[in-house]
Amino acid sequence: MTATPVRPRNDPRQYDDLVAQWWLPRGEFAMLHWIAAARTRHLPTASGPNASLLDVACGGGLLAPHLIGRGYRHFGVDLSPTATATAAAHGVLPVRGDVVHLPFADESFDVVVAGEILEHVSDLPATVLEACRVLRSGGTLVIDAIANTWWGRFSSITVAERLPAGPPPRLHDGALFVDRGKLLAAAELGGVRLRLNGLRPSAVDYAMWLLGRRAAVRMVRTRSTAGLFQAVGTKHG
Repeated sequence: MTATPVRPRNDPRQYDDLVAQWWLPRGEFAMLHWIAAARTRHLPTASGPNASLLDVACGGGLLAPHLIGRGYRHFGVDLSPTATATAAAHGVLPVRGDVVHLPFADESFDVVVAGEILEHVSDLPATVLEACRVLRSGGTLVIDAIANTWWGRFSSITVAERLPAGPPPRLHDGALFVDRGKLLAAAELGGVRLRLNGLRPSAVDYAMWLLGRRAAVRMVRTRSTAGLFQAVGTKHG
């Protein structure tokens, strides 16, 4: 069995190293499945037969099962060739591309989802503006990310990297965690006024999952946005 290489923090090659983990219910990306399910709470009803959703940094396409029957054509963009291939196998329409230069025309999508990507990019404003640019007027933007706070770093790196279902070691670089003020300002510049709420795994569900009595864990809202959080807004004209 080949050992997984030790990469620098936030090295995107880690996703290629761990490609076999994307769809394992108890694999390295288990919590990403739970967070993907939580995003769907904010998706509006599809506006028509041609409604489209862009999954920015789609990874292995974990949002796909939660879109079944919701009426969207599910497009995904990601830099990783192994991630886009995996996403395609689960019904996503994948495109290789950079989140800072999305390969789509202005106002192409009814919904844009940017899940667990903003804490991995070096240019937060540019990434947010791109997501807003390809979103149609009246469309919905859904984001989840980790806040640039001591609690964000402690909970997502110091603690979570040591827990089952937590992120793989070295996946995050706390220096890139998201300044919530900059996020709000960039989205406002792109025509989207965001509202934030905190997010965490249900402690009861997590205990049951550890015992093998639950297949997944619900993500529940919290008042504090100092750790993992979601941001949702509508693009105005």
